[in-house]
Amino acid sequence: MLLAARFRLTFMKRMKRQLVLNKGVEKFIFRYENGREDELLDVLIERAKDRSTDFDWFDAAVLSFKLTQSLIGQADELLNENKDVEVQSNQSF
Repeated sequence: MLLAARFRLTFMKRMKRQLVLNKGVEKFIFRYENGREDELLDVLIERAKDRSTDFDWFDAAVLSFKLTQSLIGQADELLNENKDVEVQSNQSF
């Protein structure tokens, strides 16, 4: 089971994710890889500063909140997997 947890962690690191914001007739799609969330936040800041788009600071805040919720969900999944591995390991003794 530990191997499966390692594989999932490796897969999650390479997996592409996206955040989508629908704003009126516009759709903002931001794609990123796990582990590069800091770069995504930098891009959100740059877009919010750019006055040539309708993407504003509120939009950046909404997407950063969505990103945080996603990261919390991923962390919960990993913690639950580790608990399952520990329980199975303890039961084998």
